Amino acid sequence: MPALPITSLVTALVAIVLVALSLYVSFRRIKVQVQTGYGGDDPLRRRARAQGNFIEYAPIFLLLLALNEAGGAATPLLWTLSGLFGLGRLFHVTGMLRNVLPLIAGGTMLNHTSLLLGAGALLVTAF
Repeated sequence: MPALPITSLVTALVAIVLVALSLYVSFRRIKVQVQTGYGGDDPLRRRARAQGNFIEYAPIFLLLLALNEAGGAATPLLWTLSGLFGLGRLFHVTGMLRNVLPLIAGGTMLNHTSLLLGAGALLVTAF
């Protein structure tokens, strides 16, 4: 298997962010004494959804990144995809936690852009 240094670095960063989001949810659960669900606590709901949404998007992005890198995609493309995804996640998480719709929407757009560009790059190299 070829070395995938960009994917490796981005995956490590994604794992660190996931742990941070998970701890943020766990600390709130402890504070409000809610083991499952949200218990009617809106801050817990927002934290859990920010974490859940991160988990929903990160795996497919990392797979696209790895496949593009393994397929020999240009380094600037890989960093562009990673930057779009990272910025999109930052905007989305911040918007979710602070209930700011423009940040949520902007983050969603950046995430979708990174996924579509990554998918497009794979399609171009696959055929």
